[in-house]
Amino acid sequence: MRLDKFISKATELSRKEAKKILHAGEVTVNDSVTKDVGLHVDIENDEIVWAGEPLSVATGNRYILLHKPEGFECTLKVKEHPIVTELIAVPELGSLRIAGRLDVDTTGALLISDDGKWLHRVTSPKHEHAKIYELTLAEPMDEAQQANAVEEVAQGILLEGEHEETKPAVLEFIDATHARLTLEQGKYHQVKRMMGYFGNRVTELHRASIGHITLEGLDKGDSRFLTPEEVAKF
Repeated sequence: MRLDKFISKATELSRKEAKKILHAGEVTVNDSVTKDVGLHVDIENDEIVWAGEPLSVATGNRYILLHKPEGFECTLKVKEHPIVTELIAVPELGSLRIAGRLDVDTTGALLISDDGKWLHRVTSPKHEHAKIYELTLAEPMDEAQQANAVEEVAQGILLEGEHEETKPAVLEFIDATHARLTLEQGKYHQVKRMMGYFGNRVTELHRASIGHITLEGLDKGDSRFLTPEEVAKF
């Protein structure tokens, strides 16, 4: 993991602030001062010290929020594209799993943890944790088409290949090509398939929130550990 990212995760410093203390020569890696912000460190074996104190990140059950950028795979194994775990600073992957994967071209909130029961509570429709998606459509929809889509989504629609209708959801149009969709379930490619049901195509998709968790304060590619209070709310 990049040294500047690790420092940001192990302290209350932003990435920008982490780079400043590195440039100032305030950080040592294995007793050697380094100013290389892009240095890749072994979090488990390297000793990283700032202001006389060794830095570390939380172990045990870990609960991580990542602002996923486009171009990254939601997997823990190397595939065609870079994988999301390259963006987070953890001592080891262990049994980390992803709650509600996002496509390579989709951005937004992603929760990662090694607590299987907690992950199930996050993703299970019976717990009704709403997820808000912001989407851009390929084709504009006029007022009549918008009203029809809002009504049908609120009642539930039968997607191709499914045997049950989607759970009632809330669709809000911002304008003719931009909308916000609130779901309490997560079928395979659900948002894109729902818009396809209306003869349209999603060109941009962003998950703005999961339950009470938003991306406030997190830039694309950044992550943070959830607070105990945030974890408990699920």
